[in-house]
Amino acid sequence: MDTSASRAAPPGRRRRPTRLLLGIALAAASVASLSIREAVGQQVIDTVFRPIVATPRFAPGAGPLVLIDAAHANFHTKAGRYRAFATLLEADGFRVRDSDRQFADGVFGDARVLVIANAGLGGSAPWTLPERSAFTDTEIEAVAEWVGGGGSLLLIVDHLPAGGAAGRLGRRFGVEFTNGYTVDPRASPGIGDLFLRADSTLLDHPVTRGRTPAERVDSVATFTGQGFQLTEPAQVLLRFGPRAFTWLPARANTGGGFDSLTARVHSGGWPHAVAKRVGLGRVVIVGEAGAFTAQWIGADRRPMGLNHPRSAGNQRFILNILHWLAGQLD
Repeated sequence: MDTSASRAAPPGRRRRPTRLLLGIALAAASVASLSIREAVGQQVIDTVFRPIVATPRFAPGAGPLVLIDAAHANFHTKAGRYRAFATLLEADGFRVRDSDRQFADGVFGDARVLVIANAGLGGSAPWTLPERSAFTDTEIEAVAEWVGGGGSLLLIVDHLPAGGAAGRLGRRFGVEFTNGYTVDPRASPGIGDLFLRADSTLLDHPVTRGRTPAERVDSVATFTGQGFQLTEPAQVLLRFGPRAFTWLPARANTGGGFDSLTARVHSGGWPHAVAKRVGLGRVVIVGEAGAFTAQWIGADRRPMGLNHPRSAGNQRFILNILHWLAGQLD
């Protein structure tokens, strides 16, 4: 789910898709519309999923503290859709807690990593333009100062309207989110997007390399999110293929699909996940949230997230991100 802070996001050439490309695009858009429709009623947490961490980085409950934001109408929290994410981290020895406090100086306590996932989408928040920031300017500065002083942030921002809700926070860290849905025609049927080391849509970095060959990541699956652009340098972890484009509707899709009249912008090569150092701290920004979950969607209970058969690399990718953010991986 993603929204960007600016509809006029980076320039791209709008064009009418060819019949073949339109067919592929509409199929992918139907995945996006399905994910949105189900996001408000048909996404079901996979309560059976249990991650297996063969060699935990920390002793049980002895690792760094990870806070998952639950104070800003977040669509994903430890107590909800990020249950599998939290369980995975705890299996690796991390301590994980939801945080229901607004961001301010001193509020992060001894936390090593702050996770913000799809803020501003929960409750009765409207999934339409105009965009509304989920954070005050004071909160944004509190997060920036904490990161600059040595904290680490994992910011996960999905397709419309998540980018608008997190747009001002993203800009503070050199990212311009896109107010739409990014589609890559190279994607495999039945999955949003598959990023591969083999075709350079997954790039080399300590996060994808790991500490040992067993920790190397060669593929990551995500489930219809956004590509974004950088206004400051960062190291790209995942990027869309050269034919990707972004639909730019005025409201989150609720099942009607997109068509050739829906505005779109070419997004080939746009980042989908990046890492950067900020002062003494570290930041990872990812443009899709479902990859960190384990859920069933639709009446036919299709898997989405860590329980998907194409997500074999996701668990290692997540652990490597947290290890890098916690200063355990360089």
